[in-house]
This record gives sequence, C-alpha cells and structure tokens, in this order.
Amino acid sequence: MSTAPSPLPPVAPEVLAEAVENLTARLRRKLDAAIEGCAAGSPAAEPAPDGSIGFRFGADAVVTLRPGPGGAVTTAEQAACSCLLAPRCLHRAAVLGAAPLADATQAEDDAEPVAETEAGAGPETSAPAAALAAAQPAVPEDPAPAEPVPAPSLTAAQTAAASALWRAAAEALAAGATAGGAVVQAELLRAAHTARLVGLPRAEAAALRLVRGLRAARERSGTHRLADLTAAFRELLHTAAVLASGSADPALAGSARRAYRPGGSLRVHGLCREPVLSATGYGGVVTHLLAPEGGRYSVSDVRPGGLARARGAGSASVALGGAVLDHAGLARGGLRIAGATVSHDGRLGAGRGVQATPLPGIRWTEEPVAALFARPAAEAVAAQLADPDPDAAGPALLGCDVTVVGAAGEDLLVREIRAGQAPAAPLLRLRAAHPHPELPHGENLRRIAAHPGLALRVLGRPDLDRAATLRPLAVGPVPDAEHTLRLPDEWFGRADLGYERLQGSHFPPGAAPGAGPRPADPGPDLLADAPLWRVRRLLETGVAGGRRAVAETARGSGSQAAYGPLRRAGFTTAAELATALAAEADRRPRDAFGRLTDPSADGYARAWLSAATHLAAAERSLVAASWA
Repeated sequence: MSTAPSPLPPVAPEVLAEAVENLTARLRRKLDAAIEGCAAGSPAAEPAPDGSIGFRFGADAVVTLRPGPGGAVTTAEQAACSCLLAPRCLHRAAVLGAAPLADATQAEDDAEPVAETEAGAGPETSAPAAALAAAQPAVPEDPAPAEPVPAPSLTAAQTAAASALWRAAAEALAAGATAGGAVVQAELLRAAHTARLVGLPRAEAAALRLVRGLRAARERSGTHRLADLTAAFRELLHTAAVLASGSADPALAGSARRAYRPGGSLRVHGLCREPVLSATGYGGVVTHLLAPEGGRYSVSDVRPGGLARARGAGSASVALGGAVLDHAGLARGGLRIAGATVSHDGRLGAGRGVQATPLPGIRWTEEPVAALFARPAAEAVAAQLADPDPDAAGPALLGCDVTVVGAAGEDLLVREIRAGQAPAAPLLRLRAAHPHPELPHGENLRRIAAHPGLALRVLGRPDLDRAATLRPLAVGPVPDAEHTLRLPDEWFGRADLGYERLQGSHFPPGAAPGAGPRPADPGPDLLADAPLWRVRRLLETGVAGGRRAVAETARGSGSQAAYGPLRRAGFTTAAELATALAAEADRRPRDAFGRLTDPSADGYARAWLSAATHLAAAERSLVAASWA
C-alpha cells in the first residue's frame, strides 16, 4: 500500500498522453512495469537550483524534468531523456507516468490563480461559456413581442470531443481497474485534453478524477475506495453521454475557472469554520456565513500545505477587502462588504474593489441563524435530494437539536428533538466530518458520546450516501435545556469541532434524567438492509475486474436466482437492469473464424450506466426515507 507523496513534480495530462502515444506497441507492453519501477525508486539526486529533477534508468539513461514557475511540467520540452530514442523512449514515458497529474489550472497556465478584476467579474469563465454568451442576440429595447430565441446548443467540436471521451471511458470500463494501465489511462487523458480545448471543463475534470482513481487502485493506495472509483465511472459516462447527444444544456459544459459576479453590498454573519484537507496535499479552512435574508456564503483559504496548513489556517487572517479579522473571529463575528463578488456556490471573492468592515456576531439563538434549526432535518434533506446542485462543493449545511443516545462504533447516535405532537424522530448518526486523527472531530464526538441524554444543537452537512447520517461541523447548547453544553462566553455559544476540543468543564455535571448506561442500539438501516447491495456488488465487480468479470456472473448456475431477493423486495427494475448488464457483458458474437463481430464496448457501457444510474436513484430514495 502506497501513501507517501511522489518526489516528482505534477505533469500535465496532455504531456503524458503524448509521451505514451509516441511509444511503439512493444514499448507500451512494458510501460506499466517501468512505471512501477519508477514509483518504487527515487530521483538520482536532489533537485537542482533551477528546480530540475533527474531520474536515472540503468547506467546510461537519465530523465530530467524541468517544471515551470508553477511547479508543474506543462510542455513536452520540459521532460528530456539522455538516451538515443528520446523523446520516443520508454524511460521518459515511465517517469511521466509515475508523476502525479497536474490540476487543470496548473496545466492551463502554470501560474498563480488569476486575480479578480476591479469590476468584480472574478476569474475568467470558460471559452465556450463566453462564446455562447456572445452568440446570444442582444435584447432589443423595444418591448414589442418577439419570437422566443432558442437556447444555444453545443458545437459540433464539443459533441465530437464528448463522443471520444465516451469511447475512452467505455473501453476503460470494459478493461477494469486491473487492466486499466498507463495505455488505457493515456487514452482517457488524451480525450480529456481534447475536451478542455473545445471548452468542456466539467467533462475534463470528471476524466481526471477517473484517471486518479485508476492510479490509486493499481497502486493500492490508502486513499483508494472501490465505491469512489465506481462513482467516478458513473459521473464520467453520464456527463459524456449527455454531452455527446447534442441536446445537452450548454451549462453542462461547466466553466474552466470559478466565475464571480458582482454581489453589491452584503451583510453576513459567521456560522462556523471547517478544516479542509485533501488527498492531493492541499489544506486550509472554509468559514461559512449567513446573510440576513438567508443566503449562504463562504470564505475559503485553501493552499498547498497538507495537515499543517489545515490546522493553522483556522486562525489565519481573512484575505477579504482589508478586513482585520482572522477566520476564528469571522466564524463568531460578521462583515459588511461593499463591492462584493460572489461565485455560483456562494464563495466570496477578494477582488481589488472589495471593501469589508467587521460587524458584531450573532448567536445561534438569534435570527437569521435560528431559522436553520427551526426546519425539520428530514424536510431539509428531502429538499436537497429533490433539487441537487451539480456545481456545489457538497450538501448544504443544516441544523437540528438532538438528544445524545450513545456511541455505535465510531459514530454517535442521537435523536432529533421535535416540538409538540410531532411523531417520534428516527435515530441519526453523527460521523466525523474528517477522519484524520490529528483533527479533533473524532475526539470531540467520543467525549459527547460519554454523556447520554445530553441536549445538543448541531450544525453540519448531511451525508447523502448514507442512511440518516450527519457530519457535524459545530455544536452548541440547546436553548432552555437544563442538561446541555456549557461553553465559555468567548466561544459565543458554539464550538467548531474541527478546531476546538471539548473538555470536561464544558459538560453538565451528573447524568441526564432517564439516561442509563445501556448500550445504544442503532436500529435498522434502510440502506444497508436493502438487497440493493447485489446490484452494487455487480457494478463494482465490473469496475475492478472489467467486462470479463461481470460476464462470469451470467454463466453461473445461480445467476438468475441471485436477483430473486430484489424482485421480492420490490426492486424489479434493479433486478432487470442487473440481469441485462450480465447478459450484455457475456454477449461477444463471433464470426466463423472466431473474430469478434462487435468489438465495441458501447453496449456494455450503456448497460452498466443504466444499472448504476438506477442504483444511485434508488439509494437516494432510501436515504431520504431514513430521515423521515
């Protein structure tokens, strides 16, 4: 299992794809083994003063990488080999394949992010979005009725690029993670690069996530999860299929950079802080804010630096309009912002024309924050599942008042407090927002679990992939409750679970009335107890072992009976789609000479995507029901 970061600089996807394409068929067969050798080795020497890194192959060949100012290899000239076959050599392609993939922004300009303009437009939008906006006819000043103008469609180049991305993803799915080596990944990277050139950044990002997932699976990385790789395949195939149809909404193309729009004057109040720690080495903090009318906003500070950056950013200064505040103060304070710039997902920009003045904070018991805790959690989750935002960074925050029941493994079982004659609320699971042991999420939940009967006000993000699960970011005392938290006055009535550690003095003395030492019973799990795991296992079998592994399930004697529990439980469509997938995987018609008459993987990919899409919808329905 590999968890150590690579000593090699990030490489742009198109540079790696070109290097693999230039190899002969004989060298391509040796590429995966050569990449494994590079990953297990180390650079020939320390980085040179100019930042170049050398990697030795045998006694003669040395591959030298010269990253640009942004730290990434973005052109073919920045990777050179001393052997006679360069640049069409195995050494160069292997070192590039062993290096991590550069992010889209690094590969695009190898420079720092573009600063926002004085007008507050923020980072520039993608070329297709600008082209589509320019293609729209101007609205006449005369209010006379006119023919409705049809929405602009995708260009022929965009649909062709989406079709190529679909074919590459379908071939990768048919091969599976076990056979999805450097050559298969290079085809995906080439198609992703073409998608970026024609203005499909969302499809490109989905392809890069898939390639990173395939790499993690083949390297047996500690960050690899088969469920995540399955979701990456589903997202890419769905996006490519819709774009390739030619009738997709142009908004599905996405934007290459975060687009900001003028937000005028804003008044926002802090809710909580959330540490950010990614598997790619980025760390920082996101401070969540709320406007008086209920609008959700956030200020982020995420940069390379990993865990140390995530822990230190919680008290770092807020880079917004010259405001003299740190993130800890902003989470319990507020800002009056003039000339604000806002992205689609509520991120506040720090353009040159932005001016911010600190404001006193408000407690969770005051409006507009109190409204977050007045809405039943089941109603808030149902609204998010019914109208998901594909551009959002994650589910929206929700608040609820709960009573602690006890611990269930690493989770904390709670029951929502409902007013009046409302029906009894189901058990909810509170799971650490981030599992890293150096962050205090898990420790705080364990301390809370030791106080059954404790009344708790929770602000967190629902986990829409698990039944009745909430990932708390901050907690506070419940108003008018006797057995609740007793936080210091300077904490302003809430504790950020990712930065502050609850102590014994923060809990009430003694036990709550009626609370006993009995173990907590989590009760039934609608999602885990449903027979949909049979479909999930089939889909993940295809992701791990490819088409051949799925075909084996159709040849067994019990292949038809395996989906009987699905039909008996009412999941008839899921059973039919799973059966059709297994049959399609085993359908390999051949001519009289034994040659495949239909070598395309399109039919298999469509059958897999149909089953995966239905499974995702069925699981979301069960998740919504678990909160009710």
